[in-house]
Amino acid sequence: MAKSSGRKLKVFVAQMGFYDSAVAASSQTAALRAWGTHQNLFASGQARLSDDKQAIEAALASPETPLRRLVGTDHPFELNPKGLPDIPDAPKRWAENVHDKRPSPRPAKKPKPVSRKGLDAAEAALRKVDDDRKREEADLRRRQDELDGEREASQTRYVEQRKLATSAVVEARTAYRKTGGTD
Repeated sequence: MAKSSGRKLKVFVAQMGFYDSAVAASSQTAALRAWGTHQNLFASGQARLSDDKQAIEAALASPETPLRRLVGTDHPFELNPKGLPDIPDAPKRWAENVHDKRPSPRPAKKPKPVSRKGLDAAEAALRKVDDDRKREEADLRRRQDELDGEREASQTRYVEQRKLATSAVVEARTAYRKTGGTD
């Protein structure tokens, strides 16, 4: 559409309250940021890429600045539009019904008794899953304790055997040197 600062700008529009809003931005994310919303208006269909020439022209003149105009008008897009939208009068029939009398509230119906069978079964299944997990965790802790014990015993054996082997090497080296051997 247009380039500004090396970025290709697109014009997006959305209706926000009584206003149509247009913004020129490089992406949908940038448009949402300019509008100050974290809700993805594009995913919900509340915002879209614009094909309105008036919106495109105004937005490209002020990139990344949301411009507004009253909904349903062909007024120009502005930073702060003046005036309020024209709201049509309510239909006579509706206005008469509202002011005549309000209907009396209906007596509340007693709800039918609901079976807890499904809920009880689901809660029992959840408890079983939790209990199975607790048993599994206990078994894993027990096995880990066994492995830790084996590791400690293995390390102790290694240290003792290493001391004996080192002592044997020292004695053999001493005997070798006494008989005239050199390294």
